Formats: sequence, structure tokens, C-alpha cells
Amino acid sequence: MTAITSPQDCLDAADKLLTSVVRGTRGAWPRACAWLLRLALEAAMDDYWRRSRPEVASMRARSPQFLILDRDAGRQVAARAGYAWAALSRAGHHHCYELGLTAGELRRLRDTVATVISDLARAEATDSRQAS
Repeated sequence: MTAITSPQDCLDAADKLLTSVVRGTRGAWPRACAWLLRLALEAAMDDYWRRSRPEVASMRARSPQFLILDRDAGRQVAARAGYAWAALSRAGHHHCYELGLTAGELRRLRDTVATVISDLARAEATDSRQAS
């Protein structure tokens, strides 16, 4: 088994859960997929902050990072990231008498996370060009 080390690794692992039967994941794969997608989003944000504003990367809490993201990467990026993070956080926990996310819902969240990862990379590239 290889270690998951990047946002893309997390997306790839989530894709595997969404597209094939993975032995030993019966009943748990939707929650595992949600956690992998959230890890991908968090890793991308960590990378973004580490490169663009290290003082923000050192914050322990996620909330301020999402608030600052609005100003640094744009309102749409921040809104997408916040929505995905909240939805995936909720889906990752077991709630009695509540159905988990369907494969279709997880695919849409996966696409949202992939878009945020791409948006953060683009915002970072724009920031570095403006600083030059």
C-alpha cells in the first residue's frame, strides 16, 4: 500500500472508491470517500497557504483560513471550498437515522474539490506573477 501524499493522491484514492469495488470497504466506502475528498481539499489549501502566505499556513484552525481565502483567492473559490469542506465534514461523520451521501453526490463533491484545487493553483500562479 502506498502512502497518500498529495491532493491528487487523495483524489485518485477517492476515484477508486467511486469507480470500483474495493475489498473490505462494504458499507464504509461513502464515508471513506468523503474523508479522502476532504483530505484532498485540506492538502491543497495547505499547499496554497504555505506558498502564498506562510503566516496563514501556521494557523491551527481552518475557519480563519477559509475567511481569508475569500480575499486572497476570490469569493467564488472561497465559496466552493467552504461548501465542499462543510459537506464533506458532515458526510464523514455517522448520523443516526440519516442516509449517507450517494455515489452521485460524492462525484459532484469530487468535481467541486478538483475545481477548487485547480482554482487555488491558478490563484497562486497569479499571485506570484503579480509579486514579480
